[in-house]
Amino acid sequence: MTVTDPISDMLTRLRNAVMAKHDTVIVPKSQMKAAVADVLLSEGYVARVEDVAGAKWPTMRIYLKYAGGRERIPVLRGLERVSKPGCRVYAGKADVPMVQSGMGSVILSTSQGIMTGRKARQLGVGGEVICKVW
Repeated sequence: MTVTDPISDMLTRLRNAVMAKHDTVIVPKSQMKAAVADVLLSEGYVARVEDVAGAKWPTMRIYLKYAGGRERIPVLRGLERVSKPGCRVYAGKADVPMVQSGMGSVILSTSQGIMTGRKARQLGVGGEVICKVW
């Protein structure tokens, strides 16, 4: 089956896995999805990201992060796709959005690569707003 929005598919797989309290989720790999997963890893929303060896297509396994011991409270509480194939959303360097009053992260695709809104503000760049994470 053809996926028209691969990033949205990845975010939906993550959201569903968190709601079902799974330990891992397997996602088809691309450069952009790997960059988004690396940002989620660096921000502390996921525990680990690794390539799946021996798969028919390039895939990656994302290990989800939970807190609270037995209660298994997910660290990743919300994901929202902002820019979609039918309606792209861009933010200038002065208009990079904040998520949950700074408690969440926004992921941008800039001319210098995929990064968080915090890093984009530090570098003084804007770009396409991919998603919001909290």
